Amino acid sequence: MSDQAFYSSLQQKLATLKDEGLFKPERVLASRQGAEVVAQDGRTLINMCANNYLGLSGDVETQKAAAAALEKYGYGLSSVRFICGTQTVHKELESALSNFLGTEDTILYAAAFDANGGVFEPLFDENDAIISDALNHASIIDGVRLCKAARYRYANNDMADLEKQLVAATEAGKRHKIIVTDGVFSMDGTIAQLDKIVELAEKYGALTMIDESHASGFMGATGRGTHEHCGVIGKIDIITGTLGKALGGAMGGFTSGKKEVIETLRQKSRPYLFSNTLAPMIAGASLAVLERISKSTELRDRLHENTAYFRKEIERIGFTIKPGTHPVVPVMLFEAPVAQKFASRMFELGVLLSGFFYPVVPMGQARVRVQLSAAHTREQLDTVLKAFEQAGKELGIIQNN
Repeated sequence: MSDQAFYSSLQQKLATLKDEGLFKPERVLASRQGAEVVAQDGRTLINMCANNYLGLSGDVETQKAAAAALEKYGYGLSSVRFICGTQTVHKELESALSNFLGTEDTILYAAAFDANGGVFEPLFDENDAIISDALNHASIIDGVRLCKAARYRYANNDMADLEKQLVAATEAGKRHKIIVTDGVFSMDGTIAQLDKIVELAEKYGALTMIDESHASGFMGATGRGTHEHCGVIGKIDIITGTLGKALGGAMGGFTSGKKEVIETLRQKSRPYLFSNTLAPMIAGASLAVLERISKSTELRDRLHENTAYFRKEIERIGFTIKPGTHPVVPVMLFEAPVAQKFASRMFELGVLLSGFFYPVVPMGQARVRVQLSAAHTREQLDTVLKAFEQAGKELGIIQNN
């Protein structure tokens, strides 16, 4: 405790964040996740900001599957995978994910952040090139930084700029090139143009990688993901994703692809080698979720119906949203303090939302990010829309009719 200046500096920086409206508060819940949640103060809120796309996070069937795995396999393993931390349930889940995604093999991680953080360094070196979308998730950015490969960045979803970077990497004589993109960009709900990316990859002899965290389970005709949505199943070399959003909502990540890629990661990927095994009850519940959504598209279909309805109605009220079809609906408020005030007022009106602002999104692009769920009822959505209209008028964001 000798360096008091260090703590004073942190206090000043935190105070500045609060003064600038950039401080991110945490709202404590006293219930399970769902379309409705109970706040710490006992109030019931309609939750519009969870990644609970299919409504399975607090679902009773998901809970039962987790309990069954807990009963059979125990609470934890106190080990990494290669020592004594691999159970049959982990191998079954890896096999099920491979079948679901249309790949040869899959490796599990404690989190999707670890999957992206641990994928590049074992596979690429200074002789290679990584061409990454400018708006890729922070975990991809950090993973690329850990790798010695040359880094090229292309403007978000801009195929002309992507080709320009591919040309530059080719002219630089790079041995292997890999194009890396989010399948769906989480702040905007924008879907990557995977069909065009695959065409460019084939033209320039590049590999492709997508992060499917905001797609697995509900994008595409049968919910396989963005690669199904774009018609390129079997043409993506590496797929990373999460079990912590649509696929049950607890935690855990994965990387899926060719067998030799996955085996290399098992041998050399540091987050895999040096992190505890994913808890067996999470693996068991995730396995049950995959089985459930492979049998029926009911939850996926309901999610997209809710999405289409909400997108249409929020624009009718007068709000500006990012265009698209994804259940991530960014309602643009532009300035950070406005986003903070709006989220707080919606909380008072019984709707749970979060404001997003710099550095999570570009300066001047603050927003509240609405996320639809299959668990939302039409009545709940109508209640939320009324609250949007009331708060919007009170804060001068939309005009009184």
